[in-house]
Amino acid sequence: MTVDLTIVIPAYNEERRLAPTLEAIRAYLDGPEARPGFPQWELIVVDDGSTDRTAEIAAAAAAADPRIQLLRGGRNRGKGHALRQGVLASYGRRVLVTDADLAAPIEELEALEKALADGHAAAVGSRARPGATIDVHQHRLRELLGRGGNFLIRTVAVPGIRDTQCGFKLFDGDRARAAFAASRLSGWGIDVEILHHFRRQGWPVAEVPVRWSHQEGSKVRPGDYVRVLAEVTSLKARSVRRVDLLVAALFVTFAAVLYSARWISPDHRYLPHALQDQNQWEWFFEVTAHNVRHLQNPLFTDLQGYPDGVNLMANTVMLGLSVPLAPVTWVLGPAVSLNLAMTLGLAATAFAWYWLIVRRLVRHRGAAALGAALAAFAPPMISHAHAHPNFIVLFMIPLIIDRALRLCEGTHVVRDGVVLGLFATYQIFLGEEPLLLAAMGMLLFTVAYAVVRRDVARAAWRPLARGIGIGLAVCLPLIAFPLWWQFFGPQSYKSVLHGDNAGNSPLALLSFSERSLAGDADTAASLSMNPTEQNAFYGWPLIALALLIVVWLWRRPAVRALACTAVAAAFLSLGPKFRIPRTDVVLSGPWALLSDKPLFESVIESRVAMVCAPALGMLVALAVGHLVARGAEGERRCGRPFRYAGLTAVALSLLPLVPLPLKAVDRTEVPAFIADGTWQRYVDTASGETLVPVPLPDPAYAEALHWQTTADLGFRLPGGYFNGPWGPDRVGIYGASPRNTSNLLRDVRNSGRSVRITDAWREAARVDLRYWKAGLLVLAPQPGDAALRTTVDDLLGQRAKWVDGVWIWDVHGGG
Repeated sequence: MTVDLTIVIPAYNEERRLAPTLEAIRAYLDGPEARPGFPQWELIVVDDGSTDRTAEIAAAAAAADPRIQLLRGGRNRGKGHALRQGVLASYGRRVLVTDADLAAPIEELEALEKALADGHAAAVGSRARPGATIDVHQHRLRELLGRGGNFLIRTVAVPGIRDTQCGFKLFDGDRARAAFAASRLSGWGIDVEILHHFRRQGWPVAEVPVRWSHQEGSKVRPGDYVRVLAEVTSLKARSVRRVDLLVAALFVTFAAVLYSARWISPDHRYLPHALQDQNQWEWFFEVTAHNVRHLQNPLFTDLQGYPDGVNLMANTVMLGLSVPLAPVTWVLGPAVSLNLAMTLGLAATAFAWYWLIVRRLVRHRGAAALGAALAAFAPPMISHAHAHPNFIVLFMIPLIIDRALRLCEGTHVVRDGVVLGLFATYQIFLGEEPLLLAAMGMLLFTVAYAVVRRDVARAAWRPLARGIGIGLAVCLPLIAFPLWWQFFGPQSYKSVLHGDNAGNSPLALLSFSERSLAGDADTAASLSMNPTEQNAFYGWPLIALALLIVVWLWRRPAVRALACTAVAAAFLSLGPKFRIPRTDVVLSGPWALLSDKPLFESVIESRVAMVCAPALGMLVALAVGHLVARGAEGERRCGRPFRYAGLTAVALSLLPLVPLPLKAVDRTEVPAFIADGTWQRYVDTASGETLVPVPLPDPAYAEALHWQTTADLGFRLPGGYFNGPWGPDRVGIYGASPRNTSNLLRDVRNSGRSVRITDAWREAARVDLRYWKAGLLVLAPQPGDAALRTTVDDLLGQRAKWVDGVWIWDVHGGG
């Protein structure tokens, strides 16, 4: 038996409101004003364990009209359970679910039916859409709670539907019964679960403005909004595909294996290829946690580089991670925080690329995972994994790319523009240079795709431009002060110059990095600035594979745009000038057009080749997806041997790039003088005195930063390893502005030979020590320490004293 319309009413203790509702519905459907199309109807009241006369009233109505039915439950189990029982018992071509108070009048059925007649599978009555009429409002607090709850609900589960909880919804009958049969929630969250099911099945849902009036006696309590959100969150968690969880677990495992040598004992292991960067980054995490705990300015500190201090915003402190991880730093220390950030950040980056590839390019999960693995674990990423978390924690970049693509669709320009602005703001606090490189890559892809698909470009540029404008309007006020502080605040600088050899050699693009399975340390060292800047090294097999993929899939616009992006980024990474290998021919590179421009002048141009990693990963994902996902159709078109040959070629091209776990060595032990707190007897921190390591910490030797974090930042240091200004032009340099004494001690350390000290040197030392407010000089055992001790003895006119594993010079007269 089928009928034209089924109305399902869940009822719990509705003795005062149920009878008028039943009469109003019956009068409308049978009366002269009834909309044609529902000559045969049924009405199902589901009593959800009421303790009043609700069931009695429904039974009387059913006795008077056989089209009305009563379903009774033994106990109160919730609106979701009642609706499920009623819908599954229905026979209607259309199914209307409405609350017992009939807050949305039955006459609004006509507007919902029109939406279904236009091709939608469901029509949701809405109080939030333009055109809705609220005759009687709820209490303001309840209304605010409803709006806030709806915002969270649609953010988590059903974006785009403004009012999920309005109890007036019309469904296609068969699809409604399928959705409710698959539902599991028994509470108020059933509305969201059903709409989420429709979305996953691709069944279109319309949100229709209706007339609505608040009715006294509502069963919804303030705490129910929290329960609905909990149910929706649980629903969203259950809807995650198992294969996605497996991919995420694999990425976490890969990242953990990569850092396994440090996870053995984070506090006592050091990555030698990090040079001094691990000391610097641990200090960044420690000083941020210190500032958060003491409610101090997170953009500045004078704990290093005393007395001038350090502009933290002008350094890569990654406030977007170091602030949230402050509790971990307080409890477990900065070494664990840094290790956690780099391990989970790298895995999150891989999963974000995987999500983007699945969403935008390839539906096959295996192909997407392979492409994402190449994007996140490519040789340049592994190189930066030694020391630069800001270049491997890039999980926001795929999200920013996806939001820009949504803007091109022009569906929700304002919303997507706002989200894009918030995403960009957060990425700025993770790393500005990666955001700049990502913007360059996105621009290259956009230009290439616009050339290939001019029709798409013409349709997309207006919403994209408008959305970017909205994003800037959101982002700029949030970052205005931090950026002002970065570029104009204390210890700000203009630019950091990296010399003329910061570009890639063409050979670097074809060779293997040191930590790749096929890598060679000597070759990689000869083609890069240092182990942390091996920014290309994709290997000739992968380059050859990419060329074959581009030729094979050339007809696809995305392939052509990705190929152009990778080639352009590779050429830009060669720098303003590059030499053709095996010759003396030097050519100008395209980077010459950008090298002296603001922001770009501080970029290490070889890093632009990192843009190639996701581009190559997407090409590989497209190729594998094309080979695998088509199944039998693919075999008929290209043959089983070709498929196997293609997959074998991909495997052989990627195998040499498999990263090896990063090397780690035992860390230099912190002297007992520092670790045990003996230094506190010699340095009067209350009066502003500093502890001066010999030699002063600098980018070449920054072990004193580890001393400082071990001592919980108890003392200040002159010198240090950070970016700061130098000279009247405020040119950016690594480390503090040099002084006579710091230069002298550095030269002695580097040469291993003491120098003849003159009165001029002694006077310069007195001036420098006063400038630094030095209370104590400390020399730890190290290569060349004899020459350093002799030099300082002569410089200060006093003999060093051996205390708890270090030589000290008390320069304030205490001790």
